[in-house]
Amino acid sequence: MKIATSFNSKVPEGKPLCQYLAAFTGTLTIVTSGMHYGWPSPSLPILERLENSTLTMNHSEGSWMAVMPLLGALIGSLLAATVVDILGRKRAILLTCFPFFAAWIMIAFSQSLTVLYIARFIAGIADGWAFTAVPMYIGEIADPKIRGLLGSGVSSSWIFGILLINAIGSYLSITITALVSSIVPVLTLLTFVWMPESPYYLVMRGHKEEAKCNLQRLRGLEDVDSELTRVSLAVKAQTQNSGKFLDLFVTKSNRKAVYIIMALRGAQQLSGTTAITFYTQLIFEEAGDDISSELATVIYFSVQFLLTILCSSIVDKAGRRPLLVLSLTGSACALFLEGTYFFIKTQTAIDVSSFTCIPVISLIGFVIFFSSGMQSIPILMLGELFPANVKAFALCLADIYFCLMATVVSKFFQIVKDSFGIYVPFYVFTGSCLLGLVFIVLFVPETKGKSLEEIQQYLGGKTGKEGEEKSESEVV
Repeated sequence: MKIATSFNSKVPEGKPLCQYLAAFTGTLTIVTSGMHYGWPSPSLPILERLENSTLTMNHSEGSWMAVMPLLGALIGSLLAATVVDILGRKRAILLTCFPFFAAWIMIAFSQSLTVLYIARFIAGIADGWAFTAVPMYIGEIADPKIRGLLGSGVSSSWIFGILLINAIGSYLSITITALVSSIVPVLTLLTFVWMPESPYYLVMRGHKEEAKCNLQRLRGLEDVDSELTRVSLAVKAQTQNSGKFLDLFVTKSNRKAVYIIMALRGAQQLSGTTAITFYTQLIFEEAGDDISSELATVIYFSVQFLLTILCSSIVDKAGRRPLLVLSLTGSACALFLEGTYFFIKTQTAIDVSSFTCIPVISLIGFVIFFSSGMQSIPILMLGELFPANVKAFALCLADIYFCLMATVVSKFFQIVKDSFGIYVPFYVFTGSCLLGLVFIVLFVPETKGKSLEEIQQYLGGKTGKEGEEKSESEVV
């Protein structure tokens, strides 16, 4: 749907400090999510080694403990799809603090596996809520020039949470680790409460004066009338018909966006990243390197965190597509090397004792390449590709899809590793990366520097020369 106004007129430069603060404090809830996801890596080896304890578990129980947040996130995503458009993006993010905090307290004082399962399921509900609300909020408050940086911060925060829990959990007891971790959702609540609500949401609810006020805060400018007009026209055009879930598949631009997101998130998870996150220490233990599995794990996630930050800082200059192509190509090579090492070690008589550094180097190589694009860009594009009237449904669908894929891949890793050998899942992950690479080269568009409205027009085949060329070859 065309919006009859120009989006390319120059506007005065403002100060984006408030945008940075809002994105930073909002993604603190993603840090908590990452800590819950990363918790199995240092904790499962401890629980599996316990003797004569109500918390002792086997490999199968441990794998269900690992994926429990993914199952909870299915419910959280469904709830968030409604809540973010009723309560608003800001309140939805604030509400995640309470279940996250409760889950850590339950873990700290748990005396049974059942309580641990419930705690991680509750954390998953909050996670599904957070990963629907936070990308939406950041995508709507950010200036196009820095939207890539701020949107990629979601992944950086998530990885930092995983790194933090591995650093803490490797050297402290499970109880102390959970109590320390419970500080983060409290910090989120105390800081994000002062941030402005999304102007898009306020315009959708008819609060134009408050939306103007928030735009002034976010942009650091007094004169935001032209942007407010642009937002109002965009919201009006996108919401003149109430969005329905089926609109994701009936409307051509929405359908195209769904295909892109499903493929990107599918390629992301089929690379094995979530399974590797859950079982990092166990993988390093099987590798048998001289370096301790705890230290190797901390190094692994430290590299992932730093590279994700680097990707966040260059994604608005380098573009989405080049980074995605580089990321999947390098990831495939690293995973193939990892699988080959374990194949030679377990299936041949070749002595690999002099090469035990290879699996550590390979996994670090994987995380370097994966973090350079595939870690953050699919989540960033979640906040870019959908119009306001179906964005909540789209993010809900994407999060449910992510949870199902991550659960299947994580269980696949554990079952296939135990049944056929650890090298098999790594070879499967390699092939998945190559398939994802083909799709990205052929179908994923570049969104660098485009406003949310321009992206919608492009997906509908209605904007610029490139969009016109696309539309001529598309069939509704």
